[in-house]
Amino acid sequence: MKKKSLAVRKSITQIQKRIFITQFILIILLAVVLGGAGIIINISYETQKRDLNLQNISQTIAASPLLDDIESGITTEYVIEYFDSLQKSLGDVDAISIVSADNVRLYHTNHALIGTIYDGTLPVFEDNEFYAEDGDGPSGKQRRAYAAIYDEGGRYAGFVITVMLQANIQKETLQTLWIFSLITAGAILLEVIISAELSKNIKKKLLGYEPDVFSAMYQVRDNILESLAEGVLAIDKNETVQFINTAAMKMLGCKEPSAQTDIVGHPLQTICDPAVFERTLLVGEKEFGVHESRFENTNLLIDRIPIKKENEIIGAVGILHNREEYIKLMEDLAGTRYLVDSMRANNHDFTNKLHVILGLLQMEMYDKASAYIENITIVQRETISKIMSAISEPAVAALLIGKSARASELNVRFVLEKGSVFRESDYPIPTETLITVIGNLIDNAFDAMNEESGEYDKAKELVFGICSKQGSLLITVNDTGVGIKPENMEKVFLNGYSTKAEGRGTGLYQVKRIVENLGGEITLESQFGTGTAVTVSFGK
Repeated sequence: MKKKSLAVRKSITQIQKRIFITQFILIILLAVVLGGAGIIINISYETQKRDLNLQNISQTIAASPLLDDIESGITTEYVIEYFDSLQKSLGDVDAISIVSADNVRLYHTNHALIGTIYDGTLPVFEDNEFYAEDGDGPSGKQRRAYAAIYDEGGRYAGFVITVMLQANIQKETLQTLWIFSLITAGAILLEVIISAELSKNIKKKLLGYEPDVFSAMYQVRDNILESLAEGVLAIDKNETVQFINTAAMKMLGCKEPSAQTDIVGHPLQTICDPAVFERTLLVGEKEFGVHESRFENTNLLIDRIPIKKENEIIGAVGILHNREEYIKLMEDLAGTRYLVDSMRANNHDFTNKLHVILGLLQMEMYDKASAYIENITIVQRETISKIMSAISEPAVAALLIGKSARASELNVRFVLEKGSVFRESDYPIPTETLITVIGNLIDNAFDAMNEESGEYDKAKELVFGICSKQGSLLITVNDTGVGIKPENMEKVFLNGYSTKAEGRGTGLYQVKRIVENLGGEITLESQFGTGTAVTVSFGK
């Protein structure tokens, strides 16, 4: 058990490891791709947004009325203060520079540069009055936007530069990368947790087996179920067919084997009455050998077994049996049982006869011993021969042979009525039922002839007759017992009634119930002190 447990745990670990590694690789690839795409898109968007912002600020400053005062080359203290406060209020603008048409810096955020000559790259305004580009300035590498300044007459008067340093741009880019990295790491961590739970659930669903082993086991299961002579039908709690083998399809009248795919996954009512499993799904009790009348094939027996998971009914399995095969098996077993009873009775009878022979030999009456042996051999052979020639059903013949031997033990003369014949094909009655009827009638006759009575002192004889023809069957049992008193005639077929010991009295009641259930009739005639005659008839 320990080795098996270790093997299962190892298998579980392998499954979980393989699923986890596969999912982890997919998660990393997905996170990297999505994170990289997000970073690229975000940086591109921020760059466009930054350029547009710088251009808008440059264009707004170029159109400001305050520039009218500095076009003459004179920058007032008020103008300087205004543009200083403007630059400080714009968090994403590091410097503002206003340059006249003759390249003199009329204003610069760095006041030391005011009045100096602009020695940087001169803007080229052709179709656009503003644009942005990378460049170098007194503060280092930067992203700058240019906007042209025009006087009231529409003449070119200079340009405005708004600047954002590349160092600050890089800080913003790194901040974006850091945020996206944190988001990606969080997503990876969340996905790892989810993948671990998913692999654990898959492991439980596979019961600890490797997927290829589980698949092979599933195929073996199907092959085994398909090879069974019994029909197997499985449904879920919603009465949807989950499995049906070929044998079950044939028993339920499904003609084409290919129809199996049309049945699985469909409601049970497509092949039979869904009420067949109603009690099983509701109560959850096992039932075996049920003769279910709701099947079109009335020769079917069904075992109904609920499927439970943690005490909850999640489905049911039905195992279908061919009732005719069971009946045949029961008949074979019944015949074997009565043959054994016959052998046991004959053994007792022959033991008694051997004692008689031994006594004659010890008395040196050899001629009488020889004659006795010949006589009992002839009688025994004739009795068995008559029964076997008249009765074609082995189980019934075995019963009568056993009863004749029992009669000999009870000192009762057993007589098979002349003309008796029974062919199984004449009237379709289950052999087990026929044996029950005949056995009970003969046993009742034996009891009647062995009942103690001071008035009873005559030969004991039981005459048994059976006659069958096409569509009918007649059984008679006549005995020379004590008979039945007139006041008891109507009570003999009541359950529990008996003139014998307490706890007896079920034989004739059972016979009457069986006969009437099969559409037959039983009659009884009796004369107290003389005997009783019982007649059972079926058919015409």
